[in-house]
Amino acid sequence: MALSRVCWARAALWGSAVTPGLYVTRKLQLVRSGLAWGAPGSSKLHLSPKTDVKNLISYVVTKTKVINGKYHRFLGRHFPRFYVLYTIFMKGLQMLWADAKKARRIKTNMWKHNIKFHQLSYREMEHLRQVWAGGRYPEVHGEFRRDVTKCLFLGIISIPPFANYLVFLLMYLFPRQLLIRHFWTPKQQIDFLDIYHALRKQSHPEILCCLERVIPLISDAGLRWHMAELCTKIQHGTHPAVHDILALRNCFSNYPLGMNQLHALQMKALSRAMLLTPYLPPLLLRHRLKTHTTVIHHLDKALAKLGIGQLTAQEVKSACYLRGLNSTHVAEDRCRTWLGEWLQISCSLKEAELSLLLHNVVLLSTNYIGTRR
Repeated sequence: MALSRVCWARAALWGSAVTPGLYVTRKLQLVRSGLAWGAPGSSKLHLSPKTDVKNLISYVVTKTKVINGKYHRFLGRHFPRFYVLYTIFMKGLQMLWADAKKARRIKTNMWKHNIKFHQLSYREMEHLRQVWAGGRYPEVHGEFRRDVTKCLFLGIISIPPFANYLVFLLMYLFPRQLLIRHFWTPKQQIDFLDIYHALRKQSHPEILCCLERVIPLISDAGLRWHMAELCTKIQHGTHPAVHDILALRNCFSNYPLGMNQLHALQMKALSRAMLLTPYLPPLLLRHRLKTHTTVIHHLDKALAKLGIGQLTAQEVKSACYLRGLNSTHVAEDRCRTWLGEWLQISCSLKEAELSLLLHNVVLLSTNYIGTRR
């Protein structure tokens, strides 16, 4: 009895002295003091919450941007010429990385959904043609492969000690040969495209001469007259109409101008007109020309489905340049008109008549307004 009274009195004493709220408050104070003094028993409480980690990352990123901005301003004030090259180089790296990621995403989507190259949209098809090397059309998707070859060459010659300084000098002296297109300045892009077009334009007279030489071999008298008339118009500086070219489609579907009937000299000249290497055996030249023309035909069908009006000015000029027109010095509206004529011809041709599309690089572009340079 006495023992029970003592227990009840002790419970009442503690209950009045320490309420539950005060107990919790005291516990929190102990925890905070443990955090402040770094008590060994509270090591688990040192782990930062996710919000603190995000704030730290945000702080580091902000500081990095500030330092990077100061560095750019320093280069711009004290080394302006070097800053221009540095900016172009950094933007080139970003564009190269973005292009490679986009191409990989397209290829992965093709593999997952079993999509063929010709089933892609125009922009996806064109991006793969420009960037990715491989797939069903390895010869056409060669721009990325040529870019990688340039990078490998620079990497190999920079292996010896102090050779990297020589590499920088060579890149400065020979940017067209050693730098990929992502690292060209806007002025260099125009100048280098002019150089490449001048190289392919050198083959135009030879291709026209080949067409003139095969006129007697055409069996149909009407087609012989049309071919002679077309060659005469082009040689006298007249831009041919679409119906003048389509009237000869039967000449390019079989002998003597079908894709399988072209002789070696013709194929070499056509390869130079398409900016493809002509230094290959005739069998490989024929295969590359046929593959390249087939891909352009697929691109034309996809572009006709999309509509020329949906393309940006840069996309229009790029499409015209691929098909033989030096669009760097032609107004955008004239480029769209020319591309419409090309699509009208291309979408009217069958697979057996693609030799006409190959020759159309010369027939339709030689005398177009603004290209007689």
